Amino acid sequence: MHSYRNLSIIGSSHISIESVEEVKKEFENAPDIVALELDIKRVHGILNKGAKSDKKYILKKLGLKVFLFAVIAEYVQKKLGEIVNIDPGEEMRTALVLARKNNLKVALIDQDIELTLRKLTKRISFKEKMNFIGDIFSGFFSKKKMIKFDLTKVPPKHVIREMVSHLKKRYPNVYSVLIDERNHIMAGKLSHIMANEPDKKILCVVGAGHVDDIINILQKKDAELSKA
Repeated sequence: MHSYRNLSIIGSSHISIESVEEVKKEFENAPDIVALELDIKRVHGILNKGAKSDKKYILKKLGLKVFLFAVIAEYVQKKLGEIVNIDPGEEMRTALVLARKNNLKVALIDQDIELTLRKLTKRISFKEKMNFIGDIFSGFFSKKKMIKFDLTKVPPKHVIREMVSHLKKRYPNVYSVLIDERNHIMAGKLSHIMANEPDKKILCVVGAGHVDDIINILQKKDAELSKA
């Protein structure tokens, strides 16, 4: 758990039972507002987890590249979820259900998933695509030391930093679209909520890899305002 002013942030893993339990525990502190790393499309998908994603819609509206990326991402998350016996995004679903049960305001602070996927497929470079193929190949055949951690738990901070650093170095455009730009978007929305609801307790749930940068951005915004 990380705190800044009237904001408490849970850095979660989307396939971790530990994150689900942390969300439940933090609701015992009676938050007033729940902010989530979601957009309305992902909310629908999480709350209707038995429904299959509309692949025809994705292919028709967003094109083949986005379609292929979405299928791969969905497959990987599903397989990881099967390993730890939990549905991907269960911590977000738990937060949504508890917020609804307690009649709390929910703020969706992430960028529209379709826009994120469009940006990603436009900006990912040929070199990054080759790196991706190489990393898949080396994952099957190489004996290189891998980053290991318990999938049922949120990775330790040093592991998160190492993974983010690796992504930034090897896949700079992917990092920019999936991490950096979204951090600024989410921090901007949180800053707006905090400014307009200074007496409210805000509970935020985001992926663990976003937490440090979001807090740093919020602190910089406050420092700039204090100088103005």
